[in-house]
Amino acid sequence: MEGRIKVQNMVVSCNLFTNNCSVKKVVNNLKDVQYDPNKFPGACIRLKEPKVSILIFDSGRIVISGLKNKKMIKKVIRILKNKLKSFGVTFSKSPVWKVQNIVVSGDVGFPLNLNKIIYGLNKAEYNPEQFPGLVYKPINSKLSFLLFNTGKIVCTGGNNIENINKGVKELIKNLKKIKQ
Repeated sequence: MEGRIKVQNMVVSCNLFTNNCSVKKVVNNLKDVQYDPNKFPGACIRLKEPKVSILIFDSGRIVISGLKNKKMIKKVIRILKNKLKSFGVTFSKSPVWKVQNIVVSGDVGFPLNLNKIIYGLNKAEYNPEQFPGLVYKPINSKLSFLLFNTGKIVCTGGNNIENINKGVKELIKNLKKIKQ
């Protein structure tokens, strides 16, 4: 199906509004936490179900990656809060979260001649000796696309599916205008 996309990853930032949580406290009380203060100020918690990674900082802010949809966000936050509550962490108010980035993959529905497309799209880069895909950054958009000869695409930079779908439709419209 033309322009069909699938979410591969969502990155969400969140303020948990913790009153008494520190990275060291998390490291000392949870299993499977990675932390090296000489390399990075946050700890990484990996959940097995759902399979996501959570970066947690002393500020009570977290970054979740590996999400596939918005429904998972509240579930992951609830799981993390329960883990933190188990060793006495308290919260002053409900978490506030924001989707920062969504990565989708898809297919435009037809093969692409990247050698011709490079001349038909503004803000496109293609160097097949370094990378087999064409990089396209539409003007006046935060989206970035990788295009491949097969018609497969990857899109990143969006923070809601509606805008990404509009961007993919616009991309397909522009690709069809280019004589291939």
